[in-house]
Amino acid sequence: MRIVLEPRAAPRRLMRVAAPLIALLATVLASVPILLALGLNPLSTLKIFFVEPLNSPNGLSEWLLKASPLVLIALGLAVGFRANVWNIGAEGMFTVGAICAGWLALHFGAGGHAWLLPAMMLAGALGGMAWAAIPAFLRTCANTSEILVSLMLNYVAALILSYLVNGPMQDPEGLNYPQTSVFAPSAMFAPLIAGLRINVSIWVTLGAVFAAWLFLERSFVGFQMSVSGAAPGAARYAGFRQGRMIWLSLLISGAAAGVAGMMEAAGPLGQLTPVISPGYGFAAIIVAFVGRLSPLGILFGGLLLSLLYLGGEAVQMSLNVPASLARSFQGMLLFFLLAADVLIWHRVRLKRA
Repeated sequence: MRIVLEPRAAPRRLMRVAAPLIALLATVLASVPILLALGLNPLSTLKIFFVEPLNSPNGLSEWLLKASPLVLIALGLAVGFRANVWNIGAEGMFTVGAICAGWLALHFGAGGHAWLLPAMMLAGALGGMAWAAIPAFLRTCANTSEILVSLMLNYVAALILSYLVNGPMQDPEGLNYPQTSVFAPSAMFAPLIAGLRINVSIWVTLGAVFAAWLFLERSFVGFQMSVSGAAPGAARYAGFRQGRMIWLSLLISGAAAGVAGMMEAAGPLGQLTPVISPGYGFAAIIVAFVGRLSPLGILFGGLLLSLLYLGGEAVQMSLNVPASLARSFQGMLLFFLLAADVLIWHRVRLKRA
């Protein structure tokens, strides 16, 4: 006997909507033996992981603060994923966007200019787009894989940031620590609520969710991108240019990641350090698929992954477990989501060899 996957004629819409919830439940169940192997009580550990981070105003603030860049990056990635353009370089675009915005903050922050924050946002977007243009150019002109090129550029961007904060942009009064000077107040987002770290940049993310919905669901270009990803042959027959879709997908995702990097540098960090992202660019890939490449779904997916980040930190501090536990949960969530997708689109049959 052998296992065969047979395509379904029409997958149920209810199952497509329920798949992220099923994947989350499977992740929780699969985490139980791991927690037992670590000598932890699964119920109390899961309570610390999913409930305690949201028990206070500060916890809610941190939850939204971490969700904001995840959602923004995932919105840009979803545009490309719909067009079958696989950008794995959001982490590098995030870093380059932060570098470009940080340069403006360090050179013009002392003047207290009202135009500085919008200019930093524009610089972050342009920096992310310039970094995304590299895999776009190589894909359209040399037929290279945008997956490999964008992935390798993540490490190049991280090395550039490390060089800058240890050299030309290093704080001269920072006792030789690898960091820049703290940004001036005019180069940082104002707090949304006094005493909490959540800031007004969250409105940028919410506006991006609405803009992404208009683009993907209500524009002709968004329709072209969806058709190019779902049926490349039909797209070519209809005259949709593949090269245009590649450039547009990567530039949009680069702009979104660059703005997210600017928001992180001008928000909770307030300066550039050797590591400005705890893996947002990679986690946003999970957010995009948990959200089914839908803007509203991505919003909820970002909130879920943000909770995993906070829960991992809470468990690490409370129970002294490895920091990689949260990333293990993220990986299991993506694995079960992909497995659920396979079962949604295929039936499992046993056939004689």
